[in-house]
Amino acid sequence: MLKIKQTKAELLEQLFFNWCGEKPKSIYKLPASGSKREYYRIAGSNHKAIGAINSDREENSAFIEFSRHFKNYNLPVPEIYYTDLDHDAYLQEDLGDMTLFDFLVENRKEEGFSEELVHTYKQVLQILPQFQVEAARDINYDVCYPRASFDRQSMKWDLSYFKYYFLKLADIPFNEQLLEDDFNRLIDFLLQEDTDNFLYRDFQSRNIMLSKDSIYFIDYQGGRKGALQYDVASLLYDSKADIPQNLRQEFLEHYIEHVQHYKNIDPDKFRKNYYAYVLIRMMQAMGAYGFRGFYEKKTHFLQSIPYALKNLEWILRNVELPVELNSLQQVFENLLTSKKLKKYTPKKTASSPLTVSINSFSYKKGIPEDNSGHGGGFVFDCRAIPNPGKFEKYKNVNGKDKSVIDFFAREPSMHEFLTNIYALVDMSIDTYEERSFSHLMVSFGCTGGQHRSVYCAEQLANHLRQKYSVRLALWHREQE
Repeated sequence: MLKIKQTKAELLEQLFFNWCGEKPKSIYKLPASGSKREYYRIAGSNHKAIGAINSDREENSAFIEFSRHFKNYNLPVPEIYYTDLDHDAYLQEDLGDMTLFDFLVENRKEEGFSEELVHTYKQVLQILPQFQVEAARDINYDVCYPRASFDRQSMKWDLSYFKYYFLKLADIPFNEQLLEDDFNRLIDFLLQEDTDNFLYRDFQSRNIMLSKDSIYFIDYQGGRKGALQYDVASLLYDSKADIPQNLRQEFLEHYIEHVQHYKNIDPDKFRKNYYAYVLIRMMQAMGAYGFRGFYEKKTHFLQSIPYALKNLEWILRNVELPVELNSLQQVFENLLTSKKLKKYTPKKTASSPLTVSINSFSYKKGIPEDNSGHGGGFVFDCRAIPNPGKFEKYKNVNGKDKSVIDFFAREPSMHEFLTNIYALVDMSIDTYEERSFSHLMVSFGCTGGQHRSVYCAEQLANHLRQKYSVRLALWHREQE
């Protein structure tokens, strides 16, 4: 039994030593996501791992059991190295930082939805049935959390989440009884589908990792029995991924073709029932946007609303639903015309409510001036980070070049530095957007304004592109 440590980091350091016999050389907390789980990257001389802290023991048990089960089927999931459920902690394989969503964002900046990106999505959809069908044959559903199947109760929870955290907080009018009647009709229809499969539950681009030229899958602890269509809908109607509609159709057909290698399905029936599952998944997601955004005031979640409404409008205009949902469809129409929701639509011009100016500079030439007239913001000193400029091979490159990027990718202090900066800047952006401020300035300084400051400015810009719809002004003063 482990001795209780004073800090979470000390607990994870002890687990790491128990696992591999090494004392960690570095341990730092990773940026928070939408859950209460905390993740730490830990590195020793010869080993590395991700440490997880989560006070929800049942969720931990589900993740660990599912991970080991999927590993037995040679599915690409993180290996569980060491567990201590009495202290809410475990160690798992470090798969890096590149998610499918990150890859999508980087790819689109250069060439839109490229052939490589299309190929990656198709690979993901080819692997999915192995979770849903093959591994489902003898999986232990007793550890499912909070229920063993996506049944009537689970669906009612999701629809109530949508009703009370999205519709109510967005001031969308509805007749409660008529809406409940439609919810029940929708549930009755959904439950007619074959539900004897593993439903991954949160199968979306941020839960798919690209590491070592391979695809890996994470965050399936909410898995349970359910219909095949739900996970496909989760991936293809992942709001901020904003997959073009023609590719959604192509990906759907690709999945239907490959799932039949594992299970005999009726393709026409699958397509007919698919959009009903798209709707319930979208409503669950909008409930999350409302809870995190309207209720918890994490405003970046609200930036997903325009994408969800765009998807919803396409379905209303192009799909004939197989069940009558008159009241719910009227609610959807009210969502599309809501003035309150329209204000979250990202603006593509200089009139965007918030501009974030990100600068790199050399301290030898002084700190950049804030020409917006607002003052404030942040100036971060990067000089405590190891400097690649001391080595001859890096003399003629800067923080945007691959060799320097690779250098910092191996440097734990840089990861820790940026993690803390992301938390500070995110907190300011959330408040600035809520109060309709127009400008925030963030500057990074180092000795020459060439390596560390440039790298940090680029990384913050990438972080903000993925998380917010703010306007970015990026300037590398000494380089430009």
